[in-house]
Formats: sequence, structure tokens, C-alpha cells
Amino acid sequence: MRHELQLTGPRQLALVPYEERLLQPDEIRAGAVLSGISHGTELNLYRGTAPFHNRRFDPDLRLFLPAAEGALYPTSLGYEWVGRVIEVGAEVSGFAVGDLIHLPLGHRATHTVRPAERTMIGRVEPLPPGLTPDAAITLALAGVALQAIHDAHIKVGDRVAVFGLGVIGLLAIQLARLDGAAWIDAIDPLPGRRALAERLGADRALDPAAEDVAYAIKTASLQRGADVAIELSGSDAALHEAVRSVRVAGTVVAGGFYQGGAAALRLGEEWHHNRVTMVSSMGVWDCPHRDYPAWDRARVHATATQLLAEGRLRADGLITHRFPLAAAADAYALLDRHPADAVKVVLTYESA
Repeated sequence: MRHELQLTGPRQLALVPYEERLLQPDEIRAGAVLSGISHGTELNLYRGTAPFHNRRFDPDLRLFLPAAEGALYPTSLGYEWVGRVIEVGAEVSGFAVGDLIHLPLGHRATHTVRPAERTMIGRVEPLPPGLTPDAAITLALAGVALQAIHDAHIKVGDRVAVFGLGVIGLLAIQLARLDGAAWIDAIDPLPGRRALAERLGADRALDPAAEDVAYAIKTASLQRGADVAIELSGSDAALHEAVRSVRVAGTVVAGGFYQGGAAALRLGEEWHHNRVTMVSSMGVWDCPHRDYPAWDRARVHATATQLLAEGRLRADGLITHRFPLAAAADAYALLDRHPADAVKVVLTYESA
């Protein structure tokens, strides 16, 4: 019997069995190799702190509106899934059994899709040769990082500060360099993540628990601050420090998934006095790319795929923990109770 993971309430997970239906001629079926757990979106859903816990998003008004308590449940979790094709419908071309694919779908032993239909990252295609499952599992987050870099409009020679060195931040450092950043400061309180950032190309790693990072950034710059700060931790305190770190009329890209209020964000201070531009970075929920139609989500995904396949974007060393699907509850508990212990947590499958 095959299983999929469902969230049935805050911090309540269930492995639900399912039966495979007959494959249609225009479909392919793939068996899971890995699925990645999102430390932002998924963990907030797991904890019950995401706005969807008691509100619904109206896609027409673009507003969160009240919803019945618990209306979210049960719900699937996950949007980073890598598998190999195990069945190909008679009308499908371009796919063979064994092809590696990436899907923006949940934690499940198999997925059945129509390649002709578009997902939020474009049409499903076999991944390039040489792209390993470990690298492919970062594709969704690489797209988030690339969206943030595009929203930052980095110019050759810019000084950039990246706050939050999870997977997205570590990928953003590399992308900022490819985009022309001359100097990159990487900020995180965890020494292991700072070490990873320097290995992946940051010029300097700063500990916000040990020093005033905005002061360090501004005193080291003739322009008195970073041209662009990119905040990817989801912490309102880090977002405030990002605002403090940029020069007059600098740009702050807010790419984290912020929950609740933002008591640490004091808008009457540097944001107001330095005329800082703050940009929300979001590439899903029907938010168009700011350079649409030249760029859309499918092109962002294709670009991230190419960069990873060519080795210009590195994902080695990002996976720190692997749990079998049957132990998914332990994986989420680790992230919930000890988030500092992990960089990337993935679920593994018997079908692999």
C-alpha cells in the first residue's frame, strides 16, 4: 500500500494510504526518490501559525478573509518532490521509464500528471542528465532565490547583504554573485551556516548575535551601506536590520514568509529617514514576475534548472538530514523544536 502525508491539525500528521488509479494515455506516473520539507511555508502550516489556519485567501479581492477555525484540515504538505518515471501513457512522447522529474507537489509515494498541462513552474519535463536528486530537490527554493535576485535588480559592482542563510539564502548568495555583486555580506547567528556561506562565495559572514551588523556594513562601505539587502529568514528583527544596513535610497527585498505582527520592525527609524525602498518578493499565488512577459515562473524554473545542471549554482552540502516517509513526524518535530540543527531536511522513499 502506498501512502501520502497529510496535516490533520496543528502538529498532527497522518500517513494516509491510497490506491493507484488506471494510468490514462496522456499521463505519466513517477515514483518518489526524495521530497523536501520547506522550513518556512510548511513549518508554519505545521505549527498552525500560517494565516491559512483560520483565514482564507480570496483570489479575486486578493485579501485574507475570516474562515472557520480548522477549515484548512486535512491538507497535504510539500511542494518539492523529485521522482523517476515508472509508467508512460501511450500518447505521451519525450519521456522514458527512469527519467528524473521534479514536481511542485506534496509528500507522496507516487504522483500521476499530464505533461501537456502547466504547473506553477511550467510543463513537466525530464531533468537534464547530470542533475542529481540531491540537487534537484532544491529547485523550488532556487526559484524563490532567483525571484528575489530579480526583484533586487543588482547591478555590476553593487554591495549586497543577505540575511538568513538557510537554503534560499545560500543559493541567493551564489546568484547575487552571478548577477554582478562585487561584495556580499552574509548574516546569520548560526556558525555552521556562516561557514557554508563563505564556502559558497560570500566575502564576509557576520553574526548578528555578536555585533551590530548594520554598523559593520556601513562603516566598511564608502557609500555608507549596502546597495541591496535581501532578507530570507522570515524574521521581522532581521528585516529591520536589513533596513538599517542599506545606504540612503537603498533597496530591501523581503523574501521571507513573515508570521504574525512585526514588533521589531520600527518604520519610524532608518526606513523613514533614509527613504529605503522595500520590495516584497513573491513568485507564486498568481503574482506575475515584475518583468512579465519576458520572465515568468516557468522561465525562472528553467533557469534555475540549467544553473544547477551546469554546476554554476551549487547545492552540495545543503542536505543535513534524511528521514524515511514513515518517520515524517520525527522530521517535522526536529524542525519545530531544533530548527538551528538543520539546513535542509528531506524525506526518502522505499521506491528509490
